[in-house]
Formats: sequence, structure tokens, C-alpha cells
Amino acid sequence: MRTTGRRALLVAGAAAGATALAGCTSPSGGQVRKPSAAEREAERVARAEAALRLRSVTAARGLLERYDATLAAHPALAPRLTPLRRAVAAHMKALGEGGTTVGPATAATTSAPSAPASVTPSASASAAPSASASATPKSGASPTPVRVAAEPRAALKELAAAERTAADGHTTALLTAPPEYARLLASVAASGAAHAYLLTEGARA
Repeated sequence: MRTTGRRALLVAGAAAGATALAGCTSPSGGQVRKPSAAEREAERVARAEAALRLRSVTAARGLLERYDATLAAHPALAPRLTPLRRAVAAHMKALGEGGTTVGPATAATTSAPSAPASVTPSASASAAPSASASATPKSGASPTPVRVAAEPRAALKELAAAERTAADGHTTALLTAPPEYARLLASVAASGAAHAYLLTEGARA
């Protein structure tokens, strides 16, 4: 009877231990650990920066599409617009180089070193400045066609207005951007203002 009682006790203890172990392990065998407050804050900051980068890249892509549409409607403007368009494409690439998506800092396993929430480069970050396709979003939805004025001078005014709008957006965004990205936004905004001048007042000088 004593042996039976000891066996029953051992079996019950082993079962309880297995249950407790199962409650703190992941299906892959590692222990589940909830993200700390610091990790959650790091994820929040990373998500905010990724969202800002996405807005900046989207603005630059819209401007690039305006250049492509204007060049398609007025090929004679190519010598004047191509250098500016190339600069805008380079800006779009630079603005997206830090990535525009962030992996969630969800419960991690301790069976392997946990990596911080990573920023994944977006497709727009590798857009080639010389390719027209670089202005087209990668999603399945078809982009809205850009309407261009039939008269070249009016088309240039539209392009200058788009440059100013994008520059204003970058200037506003730099107020909440991390220091390094804020400097990039300021540089892009200044370049956009210069482009707007060259497209309008600069042409009459």
C-alpha cells in the first residue's frame, strides 16, 4: 500500500509539473515571454517612424507620377524636366531606405535570442530612378491617371504646384521625425522648393 501511494504521488507530481511546463512553453519548445514595456515602446516608436516614412514616400511617388504624366503629354519638355524627375526619383528612394513596415513585438520565445522589432525595406526603396514603373504602386489597385494641362506652360505650373505641395508636406513631417530623418526631409523639401522655382519663375529669368 505504501508503494502504491508513493507511485500515485509521483505520478500526480509529474503530471502537475508537465502542465506547468506546457503553460510557459511555445509549440516550438521555447519559453514564451511577453514583450517588456521598453520593447513595446520601441515598437510604438518604430511604427510611428515607419508610418511617417510611408507618407513621405507616397508623397514623393505622387510627384514622380506627375513628372511622368507631364513628360508623356509633352515630350518636348524632356530636356528640362528629366534632370528634375531624376532628382525626385532619388528622393523617393532615399525617403524609403529605412523601411515603411514594422514587425510586431509580440510574445517571443527564449529558446533563441529575441530580435527587436525590425523595419522591413519597402518595395519603393529600391525603385530605379530611370524607370517609369518606379512611380507605380506595387498593390493590385490601378493608380488614378494624372491629368495634365494641354498647354505646356500650364503643365509646368501644375508641376511646380505639386513640387510645392510635396515640399510643404515634408516640412511639416520633419517636426515629428527622428533627427537624421528630419535632416533628410529638410533637404528634400528645400530641393522641392528649388524645383518649383525653376519650373516657374526660373524659366522666365
